[in-house]
Amino acid sequence: MKKFWAFVKKEFRHILRDRRTLLILLGMPVAQVIIFGYAITNEFRDANIVVLDQARDDMSWELTEKLTASGHFRLAGEAQNYDDLHSFFKKGTIKMAVVIPPNFTQKIQHEGGAQVQLIADGSEPNYASTLIAYANQMVAQLNNSQLNNSITPNSQLNNSITTIETRMLFNPELKSTFLFVPGVMALILMLISAMMTSLTIAREKELGTMELLLVSPLHPLLIVVGKVVPYVLLAFVDGLLILLIGVTVFGVPVAGSWLLLLAMSILYVLTALSLGVLISAKAATQQVAMMVSLVGLMLPTVLLSDFIFPLASMPAPLQFIGNIIPARWFISMLRDIMLKGTGWQYIWQEAAVMGAMSVVLLLLAMKSFKIRLS
Repeated sequence: MKKFWAFVKKEFRHILRDRRTLLILLGMPVAQVIIFGYAITNEFRDANIVVLDQARDDMSWELTEKLTASGHFRLAGEAQNYDDLHSFFKKGTIKMAVVIPPNFTQKIQHEGGAQVQLIADGSEPNYASTLIAYANQMVAQLNNSQLNNSITPNSQLNNSITTIETRMLFNPELKSTFLFVPGVMALILMLISAMMTSLTIAREKELGTMELLLVSPLHPLLIVVGKVVPYVLLAFVDGLLILLIGVTVFGVPVAGSWLLLLAMSILYVLTALSLGVLISAKAATQQVAMMVSLVGLMLPTVLLSDFIFPLASMPAPLQFIGNIIPARWFISMLRDIMLKGTGWQYIWQEAAVMGAMSVVLLLLAMKSFKIRLS
């Protein structure tokens, strides 16, 4: 172990001497958080919804049918009360709920109007705004239909039969910063853990120094571990830096457990490191490792991970690709823990998927590395 830690210290000194690498590792997270925080804009479409129908009369059924027939909404389950709605939101099953009050038809006929409540998941503010806009449009169409076809000749109808009360859960003010901080954290950790790891190992092979390391007393596995340990620690520091900026500068909450948040971050870093070792085992030069990392990791992490663009609105092939990207599961867990305050019981499935990815990628990486050494 003394030889191993001496090797790790040597790698740290090598990184600290390279000011350009240090600037990338420590400056890039701060720059990206600030740039994304003030400049990012996006749009979202489509979502699963639940309708809490407390009336169960003709007009409530008509409103539900109009929402689902529009093609923008799909019923994801049935809610009997507000506790059911809260459970749906915690699990991430739905992005919006529609609450229809009791005696819906009677209120419209005899009181001239009724109020429908829309509850949206504000952890993705642009998505929530779009859903509310679509739902408002559906209600407006119902209003127009009822005004043109009065229920009774003597009924006194207002200009708006149905009014809407809107609530945003987890992000009442719809701050876009609540959306990008988890995404930037996933992107930075992937770049440092995977791309930088693949580059440093590919550089040793390209310069011919890997053979010198392999004839050292250290086991080849310890050499690889020694190469990646500094980047694990730097990735951890960068993750804490991003969280610190998000919480102190932009007011992003951490409603859930910090311990669970850090544990899931470590799991994600392990997955990214496995990817980096796998890329370095296949790449003969730094240029190849860089291109594979950018095309195979950075772009999918930005475009297909639910970071900026909603995966649910993409074609099925892109959704399939997005579901095999580790960042897609990590971002989902970050939003659940930070914004919704959910615990292990709500994120264990995402953690299991990412854990399985880590094991498979690590086995493939070590197998490929051994093949290259032989």
